Amino acid sequence: MEWMSQKSDGRARLRLVGGTATPRARRRALGPAAELEDAQLVALARDGHREAFEALYRRHVGFALNLAVRIQGNATDVEDVVHDAFIRAQHRMAELRDAELFRSWLGSIVVRLVRTRLRRRRLMTVLGMGQAEPVELDAIASGEASPEARAQLAQIYALLRTLPSDERIAWTLRHVENHRLEAVAELTECSLATAKRRILRAQRFLTAHFVSPYAEDT
Repeated sequence: MEWMSQKSDGRARLRLVGGTATPRARRRALGPAAELEDAQLVALARDGHREAFEALYRRHVGFALNLAVRIQGNATDVEDVVHDAFIRAQHRMAELRDAELFRSWLGSIVVRLVRTRLRRRRLMTVLGMGQAEPVELDAIASGEASPEARAQLAQIYALLRTLPSDERIAWTLRHVENHRLEAVAELTECSLATAKRRILRAQRFLTAHFVSPYAEDT
């Protein structure tokens, strides 16, 4: 498989597919495989059809990249994270119980990898062996966002960085990615009650520490 040959090649392909390629262009590049449903592609990929997994990669790489960026608050190493996520997905395809849920299953792999990275980065920062990564507003904010909205987003991500990774991820999935609670629980591989508790704890922390840019000095 071409994208699997070298990590540097994988990163280049990630940029291409996650950037300017349109759905129609991706379908033309893939041919008939692009017209198949995820469940059909998963079945073929399990049987060793490389083109089928390539189709899954092209179809979902943009989702995986955006998910990693939004959770982290920046684009640092997200291409490596997503590359590793697809490698794991390919090797563990037999573990996917419902082939129609490939996208959410892939998302849970991405979340798991990002969580590990966040925990490692937080530990290094606490130990004084690293610096907190900057929030990249251009990577997470829409082009139409006002300066005030961008300021709010920067403050929120700065606060999220101080939270445990599980709470940070759950809140981001719910309130930045706008996933349903059930989807948050599925992506973070926890119960619905646990997902709710994590989101609530994060929300209480943000509410207590957030300073609105509209607040007047007194």
